[in-house]
Amino acid sequence: SKNQSLYRAMLSTIIRMAEADRNRWDAKIMMQTLREMEHAFSVLEQFKRRRKVTVFGSARTNKEHPLYQLAHSVGAQLAQHSLMTVTGAGGGIMAAAHEGAGFEYSLGLNIALPFEQHANTVVHGTNHLLSFHFFFLRKLFFVKEADAVVLFPGGFGTLDEALEVLTLVQTGKY
Repeated sequence: SKNQSLYRAMLSTIIRMAEADRNRWDAKIMMQTLREMEHAFSVLEQFKRRRKVTVFGSARTNKEHPLYQLAHSVGAQLAQHSLMTVTGAGGGIMAAAHEGAGFEYSLGLNIALPFEQHANTVVHGTNHLLSFHFFFLRKLFFVKEADAVVLFPGGFGTLDEALEVLTLVQTGKY
């Protein structure tokens, strides 16, 4: 593999961590991070040649709200241009964008929360859904996969995601 030196460097990092006998919590974080990243890379392989637009917005916007209708229209327009709509897979703006795009053009990056967000009906239970334990990994893939970003109004999660993207743009990392 042309990536052999990279894989060796990754293994060396893990070996150094084991030699230092890091605490169990650190080891669990490292293990979960590597597992989630490897799984995400594997699932996203099927979409790697497709252009994608990440849509951020409130999970609580109801179907009667004009922004819901706008998000639905945005998803449909993206699909008409063969662009996949990537969202957090929740309700509200995220569901509207996926409904407009349709299953074939939808990709959901959900976060595992104990009492809240469940995947919307467009991507739930399909190979177009990834679930993450860590917010930072989910945000990484929102940006890694995006050719563009659309920002709708939302709460703290939307603000967090927007500021992450703005910081990456401002620092030249995006």
